[in-house]
Amino acid sequence: MLPIALTPGDPAGIGPDITLLAWVDRAATALPAFVVVGDAEALSTRATELGLTVPIRRVGHASEAVSAFADALPVLHQPLPQHPRAGAPTAENGAAVIRAIETAPVLAMQGHVRAVTTAPIAKHVLYRAGFTHPGHTEFLHALSLINAPSKTAPRPVMLLVADDLRAAPLTIHEAIRDVPSLITAEAIDETVRILDDGLRSSFGLPSPRIAVSGLNPHAGEAGTIGCEDRDIIEPSIKTLVADGIHVTGPHSADTMFHREAREAYDAALTMFHDQALIPVKTLAFD
Repeated sequence: MLPIALTPGDPAGIGPDITLLAWVDRAATALPAFVVVGDAEALSTRATELGLTVPIRRVGHASEAVSAFADALPVLHQPLPQHPRAGAPTAENGAAVIRAIETAPVLAMQGHVRAVTTAPIAKHVLYRAGFTHPGHTEFLHALSLINAPSKTAPRPVMLLVADDLRAAPLTIHEAIRDVPSLITAEAIDETVRILDDGLRSSFGLPSPRIAVSGLNPHAGEAGTIGCEDRDIIEPSIKTLVADGIHVTGPHSADTMFHREAREAYDAALTMFHDQALIPVKTLAFD
């Protein structure tokens, strides 16, 4: 089986620690093999600082990771220009962090790895190194456009999965003031269809149930607290239902996430970032 590519994020952040500890716990947690796209020397130094015994093995190709993984942490070495100090991210290492994130999706799209996992980045220092995206999700989408043979890629969908809760925001890293203008019938239609397909193909659900939130309090109260729910979201849902997709809504976002409500759907689609991430992080922060 192909390995997973892991980008360790900011070398001064928590990413290298999580990477090293994941390898240490690989047997206990039944982790599949992964290959790190990053600086082998920095990882080795950090392991020593944490008191961890982690043999590092530089590999020349992702395919070597599977056989190496049992005995050593495989690394596709990409050197950092500056030795990192934990807790002190620098723009000097920003270009290397960006390069690692650029490398991993190419490995996936070329069929050398089966997935990509990303550790946290410090966007404020990456901006000083030329990073222009609000976050990983948007950057990965841009990279997929660059590297796709057709130069087209579907809408990126961020799906949060925690225990029995799956939640996806329609708009991702957007200012609240901009959200209403981004809620369109096309966006809802494409996102629900991608979500429905993903629930079938990745989660094995033959007939996924998707609950869609409203934008406004109480899903707009029939247009008395904003019209987006009545004029955009509700008609979009009716179109999807007519096409055989099991989708309901718009539901008031403040009543969608208690235990009984979650039993009625397999995934929730919300209108903006915090509607999805607050319940996920409240119910299953770790």
